Amino acid sequence: MELANETKRGYGYTVIAFLSWGVLPIYWKWLKEIPAWEILAHRIFWSFVFVVLILIYRKKLKLKQWLSDKKAMKALVVTALLVGSNWGVYIYAVNADRIVEASLGYYITPLVNVALGMLLLNEKLDRLKMVALILAALAVVYLTIDYGKFPWLSIYLAFSFGFYGLLKKTSGVEAMPALAVETLILTPLAIVFIGMQWFNDSGALFTSSLNTHLLLIGTGVVTTLPLLWFGLGAQRIPLSSVGFIQYIGPSLMLLIGIVLYKEPFRYEQIIAFSLIWLALGFYSYSMIKNRLQKKK
Repeated sequence: MELANETKRGYGYTVIAFLSWGVLPIYWKWLKEIPAWEILAHRIFWSFVFVVLILIYRKKLKLKQWLSDKKAMKALVVTALLVGSNWGVYIYAVNADRIVEASLGYYITPLVNVALGMLLLNEKLDRLKMVALILAALAVVYLTIDYGKFPWLSIYLAFSFGFYGLLKKTSGVEAMPALAVETLILTPLAIVFIGMQWFNDSGALFTSSLNTHLLLIGTGVVTTLPLLWFGLGAQRIPLSSVGFIQYIGPSLMLLIGIVLYKEPFRYEQIIAFSLIWLALGFYSYSMIKNRLQKKK
């Protein structure tokens, strides 16, 4: 009975995490009048503050221990740059009315993970996953040729997050502590940027409304809480289940972009998304098939 309750709790945490990530574009739209780089600086600083508070509350703040681990630090310096740039590009995409493109990037991410595993970790792929990769590549090629430009924004979001996940595995540090170190690495740059904006009277700090200040502080909350929920959920349910639930995020982004913010969904994008969805169908079926075979 207790195990069943833990599993239910795990699904609940995981679904809430991906729902939160899916509706995040709405939050960034509330800050649309502020430049993306300034929002990013506040997100880094306030994320560091809130993740440290959470770790203190959970009695897991061991910064000195993590900072003294040279192998982990090498990986975390790179992941800090990857996650920081990923956040910045994503905020830019949302406030430049390119949510549909951003959602494509996060749909592609699982397939990028498969490709990186094959190329860098010598992981073997079955036929279904190979077909999925080929379909994803065709979608990108089609967009580039028929749409007239390379979908760099989608590709950068997918690959930066893919490499981020790959390097996080090598660091050996849990998700929340790793975020504490990553934001600690980036926070000095964020503080300098915010300070320069304030000094030049061009920043939002102390010059905007109370609502804007609260939203900027809240960037730390909307960053750390979903990650905390994801960590709590992923511990309690199978990885294959996490793989399915993760599609909630980009699906919500896509709907929000088209329905709420009236972004165009051109025929080129419809065809490319269809190829990606077909690829994800093969990928998901492969995961189910492999899991069932392991149970035998």
